[in-house]
Amino acid sequence: MRKKISLFGMLFLSVVLISGCSSSNNTKTTTETQTEAAASETKEKVEEAEESSKETTDTVKSENLEDGVYTVDFNTDNSMFHVNEAYEGKGTLTVENGEMTIHISLPSKNIINLYPGLSEDAQKEGAELLNPTNDTVTYTDGTTEEVNGFDVPVPYLDEEFDLALIGTKGKWYDHKVSVSNPEPAGVESSDDGHSIDLSDGNYTIELTFEGGSGKASITSPTSIRVVDGEALASIEWSSPNYDYMLIDGEKYLPVNSSGNSVFEIPVKSFDKAMNVIGDTVAMSKPHEIEYTITFHSETLKKAE
Repeated sequence: MRKKISLFGMLFLSVVLISGCSSSNNTKTTTETQTEAAASETKEKVEEAEESSKETTDTVKSENLEDGVYTVDFNTDNSMFHVNEAYEGKGTLTVENGEMTIHISLPSKNIINLYPGLSEDAQKEGAELLNPTNDTVTYTDGTTEEVNGFDVPVPYLDEEFDLALIGTKGKWYDHKVSVSNPEPAGVESSDDGHSIDLSDGNYTIELTFEGGSGKASITSPTSIRVVDGEALASIEWSSPNYDYMLIDGEKYLPVNSSGNSVFEIPVKSFDKAMNVIGDTVAMSKPHEIEYTITFHSETLKKAE
């Protein structure tokens, strides 16, 4: 009888132990699962926060610049891919409605397309390649050359982004580039205002006008065209009676034959009053009247 009781007791004890082990294993498995899930959720939140932070940083970088035209450094990861030596590593950045685009002039016509991304994506059907512009550069010795230029979208400043290129040999290459150090066009300050450093093209700018009796005025904003590095402003008077203008002793005649008098004059500097003379025939005899015109660089925009 005692043997039966002992056997039964041992059997009961075994069942209890097995049950306890099973419960312990289940508890352990449940705890590990919960821990792993919590860790995974934490990792996802960290990654989301990092991505959100990056997007916010990029947005801030583009919003830091007001709409306008800037001179910037264009940096690449390879000495074989760079801007034309005439521009000393610089490009022209245009900011419009928060969107940034840099214009770069290259050393030759050997690069025929760019792509804002990776070369493998550039070769996919439907990829939108950047086509070249025909730029004329002037070197320090006075010689000129026609080269390819490109308008490249800039996602953010001071950080590298992908820019692929293809040359005349038909092979794509990946590159990392960056845009940095934006300064309003004409960044070299002096007593004479800001020097002019603009890529060839058409712009608009606001101006202030003073002098004379105060009856005459000039249209603002006005247009500026840059040809071979020289900026020429269109000056439209509020009267048809101006028959010439004088800037630094040089005479400029109207460029129109009807309506208010319109002249095209050189922009000597930004952000400093420029002395001009306008000759009017509105009175009984012609009169040369002194005025000043100030072109405000912070309002300079690439024309649409």
